[in-house]
Amino acid sequence: MRFLVTGGAGFLGTHLANRLAHLGHDVLVLDDLSNGRRDRLHPLITFKQGDVDNVPLLWSLLHEVDCVYHLAARVSVAQSILHPRDYNRVNVGGTVSLMEAMRDTGVRRVVFTSSGALYGRQPHQPVAEEATPHPDSPYAVSKWAAEQYIHTIGALSGLETVALRIFNAYGPWQSLPISHAPVVPRFLQQALTGGSVVLFGDGRQTRDFVYVDDVVDALLSAATTAGISRQVFNIGSGRETSIAELVDAIERVAGRAVNRIVNPDKSGGAPRLVADISRARARLGFDPQTTLPAGLARMLVEDERFALRNGKPA
Repeated sequence: MRFLVTGGAGFLGTHLANRLAHLGHDVLVLDDLSNGRRDRLHPLITFKQGDVDNVPLLWSLLHEVDCVYHLAARVSVAQSILHPRDYNRVNVGGTVSLMEAMRDTGVRRVVFTSSGALYGRQPHQPVAEEATPHPDSPYAVSKWAAEQYIHTIGALSGLETVALRIFNAYGPWQSLPISHAPVVPRFLQQALTGGSVVLFGDGRQTRDFVYVDDVVDALLSAATTAGISRQVFNIGSGRETSIAELVDAIERVAGRAVNRIVNPDKSGGAPRLVADISRARARLGFDPQTTLPAGLARMLVEDERFALRNGKPA
């Protein structure tokens, strides 16, 4: 098959695009490199630097494409609060532009990476796809809005649309920006460098951490499974882990104690959030294989950022 992966030089996009290339598919990647690295892509992948909001560029890339994976997005909750217009332009506007271009070029299916963040605070856990979203950030709002645009334009244009609500994905090559870094690579780096981790609230808030290879398995299935158009699927581990328990797991994998600083004055977000993955199991054959300790251990081995050199990260 021939695939276009928007945002394909980012963390999740790189893992997906490389897997597709290893399987023998023809892969195109579109990425603006604002948060990605081209050098980690398989040499047989065709790369184009550009903006997902550029419809003429999309027209040129979508020729004879069988399926689009739409991953291009701004992804920081904290930054979305500071820059909501940018998140609306890229996450919502870019999605609408992509759907227009797909409609014009006759691409059959799009698989959209949405987010478990759109659920917000939920009274019942694990949370199922039928739960009413309560987004608590512009990022979460943008993902929910993009879902509605994809399914609505898809229905009007005869395109097959699938949305995967991905929970806290982690793994090698995850970006570690100076500010607002994802929790798993941030805590792991602090453990390896002798730094401190800050627990907001009481550290007992829970999340669903899912290893990147398991997410890619779900994405591959979503591109080819029949009879799932207009569907949304939760993609997580189905396991609930508190932030304090995450630190415990990192200590065991890293083989060293971590200094913990508790900040009770700052909210840690929703008190609980874990995915009900029964729909994905039944319809996509989704069966996550990687436990949190195993995934953290793989990060230590595979990611050069965590490979110790003279007692410091490479």
